[in-house]
Amino acid sequence: MVTVTFREFLWIFGLTLFAGLSTAIGGAIAFFHKAGKDSGTFLSVSLGFSAGVMIYISLVELMSHASEGMRAECGSFAGGVCAVAIFTLGLLVSFGIDRLIPEVENPHHVRATGEVDLAEHASSEDRAKLGRAGILFAVAIGIHNFPEGLATFAGGLSGAGIGIPIAVAIALHNIPEGIAIGVPILYATGSRKKAFVYSLLSGLAEPVGALIGFLILMPFLSPFILAALFALVSGIMVYISFDELLPMAETYGKHHIALAGVLSGMVFMGLGLEISSMLSV
Repeated sequence: MVTVTFREFLWIFGLTLFAGLSTAIGGAIAFFHKAGKDSGTFLSVSLGFSAGVMIYISLVELMSHASEGMRAECGSFAGGVCAVAIFTLGLLVSFGIDRLIPEVENPHHVRATGEVDLAEHASSEDRAKLGRAGILFAVAIGIHNFPEGLATFAGGLSGAGIGIPIAVAIALHNIPEGIAIGVPILYATGSRKKAFVYSLLSGLAEPVGALIGFLILMPFLSPFILAALFALVSGIMVYISFDELLPMAETYGKHHIALAGVLSGMVFMGLGLEISSMLSV
């Protein structure tokens, strides 16, 4: 049985809280920041970088831990098959959540920065639609943040070398989601407070997801369950990267700029893990 001390729990919960609260940062940026000439490029590189980090961690680190754990518990062949099967389940869970959310409210259909200015000239009817869209964005992103909270939870269980990069990567991709919530509500109601609060509440779904995962899994947390959790979360993170981060990165910048961010994230994460491994020896 795997045990987690109260101090370790606070550490993991703090990571998920940090990642979730970045949605509120996006809500604040939406009405305090004026998009400059290079803001789209910066956002594109940041999102691509996040995707690179998450893909590398998922396929190289988490799946490695999952496969090793499964093989130790179930045998070489059966363990490998189980790891791939649970990884696939993670992909299917994310795909199912994605399909349940209508396209208009889907979190990865974030409006480009230039579209924000158009909302300033909206009619009263359009403002009402913007308000509904913002609330639906908040609900959709809140639901969508649950598995991300689980991903950060699993990363925290495997240590700081994995938990911190996952939390940072998820935090970076949560910022434009906060913008997607805050902008419509701001222009619909004229209230900066409401825009910020809705962004904040949506982001808090992430630590709630981690807390629910902790309460459900901890009584049964064995080496097999932990390995299965790593494989499941790996599938979730790969789906998030390809379905959300990469399209969003290309929305805010050019293809090769986004690609440069992805490759940089992979190289950075690979070097970071190697340095962390050397220091821990």
